[in-house]
Amino acid sequence: MREFVRRRVRAGAGLARRIDAATPPDRDRAVDALRAFAILGVVGGHWLVTALVSDGGTLHAASPLRHLPWLAPVSWVFQTLAVFFLVGGHVATKGYASARARGIGYGPWLTARLGRLFRPVAAVLALWTAVGAGLVLSGAGPDTVHTLIKLALSPMWFLLVFAGLTAATPLVARLNPLWPLAVVLHVDLVRFGFGGPAWLGWINLAAGWLVPYTVGAAWTRGELTRRSGQVLLLGGAAATAGLVLWGGYPAAMVGVPGASTSNLNPPTLAAVAFGLAQCGLALLLREPLCRWMRRPTAWAAVALANLSAMTIFLWHQTALMAVTALGLLAGAPLPGLHTVPDGLGWVAARLAWLPVFALALAVCWTAFRTYEQGGRRKSRGGSRPVRVHRPSGDAGARAVRRAQS
Repeated sequence: MREFVRRRVRAGAGLARRIDAATPPDRDRAVDALRAFAILGVVGGHWLVTALVSDGGTLHAASPLRHLPWLAPVSWVFQTLAVFFLVGGHVATKGYASARARGIGYGPWLTARLGRLFRPVAAVLALWTAVGAGLVLSGAGPDTVHTLIKLALSPMWFLLVFAGLTAATPLVARLNPLWPLAVVLHVDLVRFGFGGPAWLGWINLAAGWLVPYTVGAAWTRGELTRRSGQVLLLGGAAATAGLVLWGGYPAAMVGVPGASTSNLNPPTLAAVAFGLAQCGLALLLREPLCRWMRRPTAWAAVALANLSAMTIFLWHQTALMAVTALGLLAGAPLPGLHTVPDGLGWVAARLAWLPVFALALAVCWTAFRTYEQGGRRKSRGGSRPVRVHRPSGDAGARAVRRAQS
């Protein structure tokens, strides 16, 4: 057994060195690290604050943040979408400029960018169409079907917003982030200060995420310094604290079932200010991350995570629900899985379930990763596989493929 472990460790170290050697020297590895941390933060946050409570044969969603509001700081750690939009704005702006320099038009560039985002979506939609039909035919209650389908497809809103901003990159690449921030401010002022209609908040679905996206574009233009990161971090944190303490905004930076106001659906001024603080922290962490990513093992882990970023994001809720459904076979509600999240006992039990969720996600990754990574086809001469690379410019992914070939 020890010899087997040693061989696996040596093989892993060798793969890490090959990935490191295959990565272009001008690759900004810190950007890939920030993207990986942002995706994994969202996954971890959902697994910690999403509960499916079994109640008389019906499953309904619940959150420990409703019963244990002092856990709100957990959402500050794991609500990392602003970092993903920051990186997205940086990479898209840089990629579009590079494409234009190479004579590639807007259409081919956008097709390549969106192809990577939406190829994995087809598999999710197909599976959950079949699952939904099966649940209805088996007599599952409408509340259970609605809860499960909503959780499975909830990541889609993020992709639609991100795709819209990506498509608008040529228009917003030079936009000052203060403009969309002003839109968010005025929308919230009308909604909460003057009793305006609630639907106005959905304007912030675009304007709110446009703020970190345009910060990323400014980063690409070289307009952000270390001092800019400090101002964003301190100013964003101070504004968030003030809005929560005196502005009446919720402390949780995610949606809480049953709460009158959500900071995330749609984004509020508090969520945007918090996102700016996260952007500032990301900018300050860039240099330390660059140094850390020089370690082959650390870089290999980040490169592999980026290779399957959309697969991980799209299937993590399915993994949670699969474990929850299989747990029902035990006959009695399992703590941390089917019980009401109203105490520290639930929190401890949920932490123990996280490795099981990760194992279920690994199964989903094994089954569906090819939809994101592209397929293989045989060459005319025989059986040697020809790797189909993603046209997204993701050099980290290409480095993984070259190292494995």
